[in-house]
Amino acid sequence: MIFRRVCPAAAVLALAVSSSSLPFAPTSAFASSASAAAPAAPPAGGTAWSVQRGADALRDTGVTGVAVRVDTPRGTVRAVSGVRSLEDRRPVPQDGPLRLGSTTKTFVATVVLQLVGEGRLSLDQTVEELLPGVVSGNGNDGRTVTVRDLLRHTSGLSDYVQDVFPDPSARTYFAHRWTSYRPDELVALAMRHQPGFPAGSGWAYSNTNYVLAAMIVEKVTGRTWQQQVHDRILRPLGLRDTTAEVTTPFLPDPHTTNHQQFAPDGPMVDTTIPYRPFDSGADGSMTGTARDLNRFFAALAGGRLLAPAELAALRDTVEVPGGGDHPAGTRDGLGVFLTPLSCGGAYLGHGGSGFGYVVRAATTTDGRRSVTVSAHSRSADPRTAERQEQALSELVDKALCRTT
Repeated sequence: MIFRRVCPAAAVLALAVSSSSLPFAPTSAFASSASAAAPAAPPAGGTAWSVQRGADALRDTGVTGVAVRVDTPRGTVRAVSGVRSLEDRRPVPQDGPLRLGSTTKTFVATVVLQLVGEGRLSLDQTVEELLPGVVSGNGNDGRTVTVRDLLRHTSGLSDYVQDVFPDPSARTYFAHRWTSYRPDELVALAMRHQPGFPAGSGWAYSNTNYVLAAMIVEKVTGRTWQQQVHDRILRPLGLRDTTAEVTTPFLPDPHTTNHQQFAPDGPMVDTTIPYRPFDSGADGSMTGTARDLNRFFAALAGGRLLAPAELAALRDTVEVPGGGDHPAGTRDGLGVFLTPLSCGGAYLGHGGSGFGYVVRAATTTDGRRSVTVSAHSRSADPRTAERQEQALSELVDKALCRTT
């Protein structure tokens, strides 16, 4: 679950679940054929040229399909590169439906902060106060973990994903992709492990945090997190192509096929159907479009969804340790990451990933310029993954730094 989840090979699993690593992309043999099937568009100058160039650069690292959308006060720029699928090799559709992965977390955090603003919840309340007995055992103590700790990953709680995908292989994916767990069952899996550190004393990305956050939303409101996201965010903003109520494992057309490589020398596998053990909850189950994501992040940064006090709390960040899968200097707030821009300042964003895809959504801190990038394959080769992460990060940075 750029912010997202990670998958295949031990490294791949670490990647399919984390918040911003990028192990996606096919082999070099496919990279050359993808380039031939979708030649780069001629330079058009200005932002359009920069965005298309960035999309092609990401494709050239071996990603099967790439789509980019940039929204600014001066208009919208789109770029696609690569192919829609390895079978039919049609062009990647613009603004097609996407799996949002861990970008779901930003929607959930926004709902929690709205409840804080309404006085129905406090960021300093503990999990034990709100969900008695749920976080306990093996050194886990809900009396020490606050709502704030959950939203910015300072809880120290184990990430349940390691329990639902212990063997990073295509065989495991196909054997268990229809298995589902209740939220309390996922938390119980995490409670089998000792915490990584005392709550509030460190940082580590854990999907378990947002499973608990959603349970708290339901406890406080009497309604599901999906209903709250719809009523408080999707409907007011007119995000008609985004849903939290996922009723089918299939994406509507026209969508781009997601491809996962489970071993460095293995084939690319169609993984467009999600892996339900970690693609069905508040930590990563939503679907939507780049248009809607850009509108959401622009509204969030622009103060349309949160009052000033809650928006300030969202931007109150902690350091993200270096050497991981986040760009250097990234800090974590409540449901968003703050990442430095090469042109000065920083951007707010979050990303999502699962088997075969990575989505990254970001906006300038004033919400005036937003970008969403989707990459529709993931490699199990660490060196390839690193090149792809660099290309994706550069694309986001350039898209948000442009002044035209």
